Amino acid sequence: MRAPTDATNDSARLDPSIWKIGAVAVVGSFLAQLDATVVNVSLSGLAASLNASLSAIQWVTSGYLLALALMLPLSGWLVDRVGAKALYLGCFFGFTLSSALCGLAWSADSLIGFRILQGMSAGPLAPMAQMMMARAAGKRMASVFGFVAMPILLAPLLGPVLAGAILQFASWRWLFLINLPVGLLALLLAARLLPNDQREARPRELDLVGWALLSPALVLFLYGSDHIRERLGAMTLLGATLLFGAFFGWAVKNKDEALIDLRLFRGKPFSASALTQFMANGISYAGQMLIPIFLIRVGDRSPSATGLLLAPLGLGMMCGYPFVGTWVKWVGNRKVSAAGASLTLLGTLPFVYMAEQGVGVMLLTATLFVRGVGMSAVSVPSVAAAYSSIQREDLPMATTTLNIVMRIGGPTLTTICASFLAWRLESGAGHDSISSAFASAFALLCGFQGLLIAAALRLPARAIEPGP
Repeated sequence: MRAPTDATNDSARLDPSIWKIGAVAVVGSFLAQLDATVVNVSLSGLAASLNASLSAIQWVTSGYLLALALMLPLSGWLVDRVGAKALYLGCFFGFTLSSALCGLAWSADSLIGFRILQGMSAGPLAPMAQMMMARAAGKRMASVFGFVAMPILLAPLLGPVLAGAILQFASWRWLFLINLPVGLLALLLAARLLPNDQREARPRELDLVGWALLSPALVLFLYGSDHIRERLGAMTLLGATLLFGAFFGWAVKNKDEALIDLRLFRGKPFSASALTQFMANGISYAGQMLIPIFLIRVGDRSPSATGLLLAPLGLGMMCGYPFVGTWVKWVGNRKVSAAGASLTLLGTLPFVYMAEQGVGVMLLTATLFVRGVGMSAVSVPSVAAAYSSIQREDLPMATTTLNIVMRIGGPTLTTICASFLAWRLESGAGHDSISSAFASAFALLCGFQGLLIAAALRLPARAIEPGP
């Protein structure tokens, strides 16, 4: 009974301006994440409406995600160049305008082109929201992030649900046009409520070589991970690896003039947080890939029934996020993040059992709820801990770096788990072999979660307010 009261009291003591900044900043990031998945359920309808093949119309989603990755490395440099408020307003205006253009698209090619523009505008929004909250909240980051992170992290899960509701009553164009009223209102609020940080801008030359190496590396890595079983996918992954290596050498040589300052990783809090974020995001995405396929192939559930069965996962996350700040206040970042990682492991181990013995609805519900609560407790303390050793002027670069690491983690572990599952499925035959293959894949995921616990235990016990 004490936790809700303490959470409420702790929140009430925060400066109201922090909540205003958080509310405005989170809208842009929420819409950017929502639009990454909102069209997934409508791809076949889009293909029919625009007279395009399904393989071509897939680029409505892929083009958005790849364009977002292309712009992500520029986030820190742009903040230093023009300031956070000006960049946020510019990117959000571009996102809203390109959303309108998507809704007015007349062909598959025009829609794909406008989605690429939308993705380029959305790229800096998520790291921008995180950075503005870090500046405003200081050492109270865990308390604030627990609330503002919830809608952002739930957005990809809500995208298909919202799309289904819209498509029941309107055409696919409203998947994009609905962003207009929300975007215009958010722009007005942002112009009024976000602090003017122009004085904190530190204009520096753009590292064109670094951007030419890192951005294509991210794009090729994301594309190759998604097409790993194709020859082209393997070749793009190899190209991405070579570009990452070239960027690493360039960044080491140029130090603080590089697009990403690798010296940030010398600090134990930052490096531990980056590893925790990499593993946490990878485990989250790998689980989102494995669990639905498992329920369909082994549990004999329909896709619609599978969607309903996954609801406890989101419910667990929603129940956990509001109290993360209070938990951190009681026991510190390290213990909360490690406990969350341990809960996530406990919420995955039963899948090894269910793969062999059958899916029980009660056990599945409890398991997913525990996994959701655990996932909610891992990321927020580790992000707050990352900034504990970062000076205020280094926040833009630190935020960009963390977001790049997180974005790489998802497809990396997902690709490993998917490739392992495919290998196990191909090496066996019959229902028993399929069950055994999924049991092995979940065991591999549990192994990764053991590494996540080890990474979380390296986090600092408490976060220190970033230096002035």
